Amino acid sequence: MSIQVDHVTKRFGAFTVLNDVSLHVQEGELVALLGPSGCGKTTLLRILAGLERPDDGRIFLHGAEVTDQRISERRVGFVFQHYALFRHMTVADNVAFGLTVLPRAQRPSTTRIQEKVRELLGLVQLQAMADRYPSQLSGGQRQRVALARALAVEPKLLLLDEPFGALDAKVRKELRRWLRRLHDELHITGILVTHDQEEALEVADRVVVMHQGNVEQIGTPDEVYEHPANPFVYRFLGDVNVFHGRVSEARAAVQGNPEEASAGLADGVEEHEVTFVRPHDLELNRSRTNPDQFEATVRYVLSAGSRVRLELIVQSSAQTIEVELTKERYRELDLREGEVVFVHPRHRQVFTIPQS
Repeated sequence: MSIQVDHVTKRFGAFTVLNDVSLHVQEGELVALLGPSGCGKTTLLRILAGLERPDDGRIFLHGAEVTDQRISERRVGFVFQHYALFRHMTVADNVAFGLTVLPRAQRPSTTRIQEKVRELLGLVQLQAMADRYPSQLSGGQRQRVALARALAVEPKLLLLDEPFGALDAKVRKELRRWLRRLHDELHITGILVTHDQEEALEVADRVVVMHQGNVEQIGTPDEVYEHPANPFVYRFLGDVNVFHGRVSEARAAVQGNPEEASAGLADGVEEHEVTFVRPHDLELNRSRTNPDQFEATVRYVLSAGSRVRLELIVQSSAQTIEVELTKERYRELDLREGEVVFVHPRHRQVFTIPQS
């Protein structure tokens, strides 16, 4: 099922939650709505489900307008963050629930419902848990039951609202990889709401980055990460070092003199540049090897897992920056706190911002 969101606006009182949002999702695509709390992503999901109605704009599912349709008419499966399982029902009964409450004319036979439940529990790898109750399951297992229940009614559209938000990091990572494999198998059009950048980039075919009710950028995970459309997207999609300066001066910020670049901002009305460099795009050397390098002092070293994070102080400006190295490169440099290094940005992105 394809989805067309056409100039949708939603207000709660004087507060605009969604501001003229348009979006097209192709049939069989898994799209992530990514953004901070309060950006409007869950409201958009509820509008797609039929739980909310837009103040302006229209919703189309597979070419047919459904703006005024109720949730029961949209063939939508909804998976919530906190599972919403019936505690007094077994796993099998929870999965079967959506089928048992269908109108009599649409309801499968008892035998077919049982077969369907077995199929779905096999799909989510919980066959042995059919007779257990939700309280006897782990968080990850309960979320898989919730997903199986949503799939039981054979939805044309699967909506997932922060489905892994209540789980610990290891289980969350396992489940999102499992969800990606499941989606590749079923090819159901899906919308995933998340504030977790890593989750969106790993799971989705495309990512919709939202902020304050607006769509900031739409693209594949590689497109939004490697080519952010604006400073907000760059900041939101990972750690970043930021250098400010006028258009003619900002280059100095990543070439050895951030102090000179920022000093010129006080006078005049003109454009200035904001230069972004991710921690892993800063290269360190013990000696100067090219003119783009600037000097910095190692202030702090944090070695965790396969990467080493260093906090440096740029000597010319006292600006604090972060650098991320592999363990191998860190061992080659053999750095200690207090030592001077030469920093070179391998990759940077510059945004020009009007100033008044």
